[in-house]
Amino acid sequence: MHDITAIKPAETAPQTSHYVGKSANPRYAELYRHYPTIDYLRRAARRKLPHFAFEYSDGGSGKDDAGIKRNWAALDEVELIPRYGVMPSLPPCDVELFGRRYAAPIGIAPMGGPAIVWPGADKHLARAAQQARVPYVLGLAGGATIEEIAEIAPDVCWFQLYRAAKNDHAIGFDLVRRAAATDCNALVLTLDVPVRTTRAREVVVGLGGSGFHPDAAMLTQMLLSPRWTYALLKNGIPRFATLRAYAGDNASINDVIAFARREMGGAFTWEEVAKYRDRWKKTLIVKGILHPQDAEKAVALGVDGLFVSNHGGRQIEALPGPIDALPAIVKQVGSRATVMYDSGVRSGTDVVRAYALGAAAAFAGKAFLWGLGALGEEGPGHVIDILIEETRSAFGQIGAHRPEDARSVVIRHNGALHF
Repeated sequence: MHDITAIKPAETAPQTSHYVGKSANPRYAELYRHYPTIDYLRRAARRKLPHFAFEYSDGGSGKDDAGIKRNWAALDEVELIPRYGVMPSLPPCDVELFGRRYAAPIGIAPMGGPAIVWPGADKHLARAAQQARVPYVLGLAGGATIEEIAEIAPDVCWFQLYRAAKNDHAIGFDLVRRAAATDCNALVLTLDVPVRTTRAREVVVGLGGSGFHPDAAMLTQMLLSPRWTYALLKNGIPRFATLRAYAGDNASINDVIAFARREMGGAFTWEEVAKYRDRWKKTLIVKGILHPQDAEKAVALGVDGLFVSNHGGRQIEALPGPIDALPAIVKQVGSRATVMYDSGVRSGTDVVRAYALGAAAAFAGKAFLWGLGALGEEGPGHVIDILIEETRSAFGQIGAHRPEDARSVVIRHNGALHF
């Protein structure tokens, strides 16, 4: 529990946000009229996307997507007690992460295969992030190369890496070299996929096998989704672009998938994290921490930041909601590393919940996939607009005239884990 002991006058709040947001988007009012929240985008994505693409964007692991629902429920259980009489206007919400100033404590989480949801997705995400000045973590299994994304989003580009340990990490170390050559701002090592689990909704629609093999049902769905099909014709079949260089210049999407399954897998060991720390001289982040002692190990190895995450509920449904693990991890290492949050973020209120509990920023994934599904290339920018406007409103509603003040509000968090 926290309490506000003193609230500084609003006029002392820093006015340094890079965010231009809705004022720079001539279609904001129209989009907002139809899609005022992330949930409206999700509903529209369900209607507009080919069924297989929506199922890929929306599903998780286990029975009835139980892990995803637990993440949402855990966030909804966090209650913030407001203080009034101190906030005459909406506050700015720009924050600093690893020495760079960003427009808000939000970011775009790494996602595998977003181009399945909307062809060309990775570049649309990068452009929106660069314009709004929020971090974008390009997933290794993305549809654009690290070089392409770094050119589009030089100020906000981070790169996520899965384990590729064969031949003494030859591919992994070369990916680090490529990321460094592009002047990518941060490297994110994903720890929370030691094995690949079954995602039933993907399997049923034909995306859970050894490759991409469109059947009659999928082709029919494409024909019934003309905007998606046009995007496919314009951008080409989704490919794991960054990995294609290692599978061969003429490798098809199925060749690259087969290559990735042969060459990659498992979670980084702490010894391997240390090796990447030695090779990567800029900001190093690990993703997938749920236990304070794992956070302690990461910091002891010189890691700069970490994501408290359960892979968005897409690996195993038995894990706790990361928001419940966040306070203990912040208490353990928050003074020595930048702790960020990922998994289940659907609103600016969720962002403020995570921030109030000690996270430096909260990253969303599915929200951006739903935005793409509903609005195509306009979707990522509209999701950012929604999240930032909701974040500013939530800060103002609880009496925080700058983000740091949210850390002093009274919080009821009955689900918090005690290790």
